[in-house]
Amino acid sequence: MKFDLLIRGGAAFTPGGLVEADIGVTDGRIAAIGTLGSSAFGAAFDAKGLAVLPGVIDTQVHFREPGLTHKEDLESGSRAAALGGVTAVFEMPNTTPPTSTADALNDKLARAKGRMHVDHAFYAGATEENADHLDELERLPGCAGIKTFMGSSTGTLLVKDDAGLNRVLKSIRRRGAFHAEDEGRLIERKPLAREGDWTSHPEVRDDQAALLAVQRLVAAARTHRKRVHVLHVSSKIEMEFLATAKDVATVETLPQFLSFEAPGVYERLKGFAQMNPPIRYAADRAALWDLGIAQGVVDVLGTDHAPHTAEEKAKPYPQSPSGMPGVQTLVPVMLTHVAEGRLSLARFVDLTSAGPQRVFGIAGKGRIALGYDADFTLVDLKAKRTIAAADMASKAGWTPFDGFAAQGWPMATIVRGRIVMRDGALVESGAGEPIRFLEALA
Repeated sequence: MKFDLLIRGGAAFTPGGLVEADIGVTDGRIAAIGTLGSSAFGAAFDAKGLAVLPGVIDTQVHFREPGLTHKEDLESGSRAAALGGVTAVFEMPNTTPPTSTADALNDKLARAKGRMHVDHAFYAGATEENADHLDELERLPGCAGIKTFMGSSTGTLLVKDDAGLNRVLKSIRRRGAFHAEDEGRLIERKPLAREGDWTSHPEVRDDQAALLAVQRLVAAARTHRKRVHVLHVSSKIEMEFLATAKDVATVETLPQFLSFEAPGVYERLKGFAQMNPPIRYAADRAALWDLGIAQGVVDVLGTDHAPHTAEEKAKPYPQSPSGMPGVQTLVPVMLTHVAEGRLSLARFVDLTSAGPQRVFGIAGKGRIALGYDADFTLVDLKAKRTIAAADMASKAGWTPFDGFAAQGWPMATIVRGRIVMRDGALVESGAGEPIRFLEALA
């Protein structure tokens, strides 16, 4: 056989586990796995000493284009993804204007063409105006599904009450994604914000606000017999409840929630630690690791990459905006947790590749298997490096993980057989294409 690309000498994470194997790629797909040393090839990649993982998929990023491109844009955000070993992203709809119409979705796809360095899909945002027609939006090419904000955050998208929620769930056919915080409770607790004191952020947006929304969401999903995905789960009580709701609900958590805790993170990082929902307390973090990771309630690990400039984040609380960058640091942060024994490499792959494919029905991605897209995240599991703000590609120019001592580092990003990143440098630009979904192929 002759391959377009031959990846030689690595330890490939196949459905059977980590095995020493070469991988042959033809026409952007995996054509052979095994001992392929005598095969002809157009190009070769020496992966000796590296683990060849299925391409990491970050299913929650905010790249801010159109409208807020001083914070990020599709090119800079996808550059950060590629440098971080991420091969595909789902981008969120709370841009300006919001991605709530077919025209807005198609505009994003046009903006991405030739500029995004990794594969991509865009969420359509639910509104009071489009709630009865979401089934049409979610079937459009390049659409990741429908995103609903039950609590206000960055942007104008909001479906705040049960009447709107029921309209959304009645309309959708695919699994919908939900920012689940109860808007009524958020409004009620706004006066609890202490000027200039970020430790009050998890008091203002408390765990009860999250739980109330999740309980409303699960009850409505069961009524309408629909599938829901609960984004950025941050608290112990949410995780306990969602463990009883796996018939309708899948669950995401974030590296930030697994790595930081209040009040110390707010005392150290101030506004740079502020996000919605908030980083919570030690007991919450412990429950995310125990129930969420070890006992399997969490299906997907996203980053909620949501950059703001350093000047914006330096405003006093509560004027400071919520959100932080994360797509470039996902792989080294979580591989460090692997190195320190908090989760296995297999669980990391499940959370970042197989899990996204399973939850969202991604066509042809998420596994190293014959016929799948040749998406690979090649990592050195022994490499020790320090994450530095100066190395971040995001326009934000900062990271909450600045100074983090990492073990495990992305050495190459390969997207459909194209070497996009190698040794920390972007080597092919603009190669990203829209992701395909099984429920939207027809």
